[in-house]
Amino acid sequence: MIRVLIYFAVVVLLALGVVWMADHPGTVMVTFGGREVQTSTLVGALALLVAAALVAILWSIVLFVFRVPSLVGGLRRSGRRRAGMAALSRGMVAVGTGDQTTALRCAADAEKYLDREPLVLLLRAQAAQMSGDTAAAEKTFAAMLDAPETRALGLRGLHIEARRRDDPEAAHAYAEEALKTATLPWAGEAVLEHRAGQGDWDGALSAVERNLGGRLIDRATADRQRAVLNTAKATEMADRSPDEALALARKALKVAPTLVPAAALAGRLLTRQGDVRRASKLIETAYAATPHPDLADAYLGVRSGDSAADRLLRAETLSRLAPRDPESAMALALAALDARDFARARDAMRPLLDGADGGRPTVKACRVMAAIEEAEHGDTGALFEWLQRAQRAPRDPAWMADGVVSDRWAPCSPVTGRLDAFEWTTPKEPVGGGGDVEHARFRPAVPADTPLLADKAQPAAEEEPHARAPTEEPAAP
Repeated sequence: MIRVLIYFAVVVLLALGVVWMADHPGTVMVTFGGREVQTSTLVGALALLVAAALVAILWSIVLFVFRVPSLVGGLRRSGRRRAGMAALSRGMVAVGTGDQTTALRCAADAEKYLDREPLVLLLRAQAAQMSGDTAAAEKTFAAMLDAPETRALGLRGLHIEARRRDDPEAAHAYAEEALKTATLPWAGEAVLEHRAGQGDWDGALSAVERNLGGRLIDRATADRQRAVLNTAKATEMADRSPDEALALARKALKVAPTLVPAAALAGRLLTRQGDVRRASKLIETAYAATPHPDLADAYLGVRSGDSAADRLLRAETLSRLAPRDPESAMALALAALDARDFARARDAMRPLLDGADGGRPTVKACRVMAAIEEAEHGDTGALFEWLQRAQRAPRDPAWMADGVVSDRWAPCSPVTGRLDAFEWTTPKEPVGGGGDVEHARFRPAVPADTPLLADKAQPAAEEEPHARAPTEEPAAP
């Protein structure tokens, strides 16, 4: 609308100017080459405008003639860039679909048409990774370090290649350098995992603080990671410095009350100090929130001079804290078995044997029943029946991380090095059944054909024939 008004105003002004010149006649005389040309002012003004337009057109033609070479060059460059970008696009799609041949061809085409495009280096590196040419991939990532816009990407690629060739020190160095370049979550996580994997708990705690300060993680995540690291540090120093270990375990429990390893360790350390009341209260609080056999063991052994009857009373306390949990029933049954109260032991196990919630007795429940039969009746058919049922029974919960089953907690995954990876959960049933021996199958930490954008290991499916990490459950007494 504004443009229309401006155009209308210009037309009106021109019309007024023409009318004014028509109302004020004058004469314009031009003398050139001995001849005189005389005309009116209006005609002279129009002639001047026409001459100016002709001069402008002529000047534009001259400029165009001189610009023809640069225009032709620009068209060629534009065409090459379009061809290069098309090859780059096809190459990226080929990398995503796993088409190694097309990716290599498109990388060569894109490099031919696009000289200094950062994405060309990325395509070339990923194509080299797909073809298994580690040297070419590392050379390309190293070339990315020369340009500020690709430096962080080059460091990430070099970090991944170092992990693939099992060089943790080089991978750590690249991650540290990447943190100096930019605030990168992957680098902060890699530095933390490396230090934790090396047992450098103080260095790992410093890495957590740096990640929190750089806003790579939120405060809740930082608190959880601090708790895990403090628990790991306390476990390591429990024998040589029990007071400091106890302080670290209790510090971990303040921010992670459900962290079972911290609660069990704190309970055992308080027991060593003879502080039975505080140890009992701490374990009772933790067990009510998270029933766990480690907590039950620590609670039943909180007073070394207790008789079997005393431990049975403590087991009954646990069962009241978590009455519907299987761990409470089995802890009570084992304590009753030690006290030779077979009827009480069978009563405690009955809810686990009656198919509660539609399930079957687990491996541990079957072994507990076998122990009861053996202690009460000796080597009878019932004993062997329970042992056979244990071979086919569903698994009990265990510590698991990235597909690996362990009989004890650890701060880091043995597969990927991920901090706080272990969870207390029920493993999947193995192919072909059987529950006597637990194992996990997993891929190598960084497969050779993994693209740059996915450098984390993932647990493999059950039917893939990879390495196994067996663990054994302790037999019931």
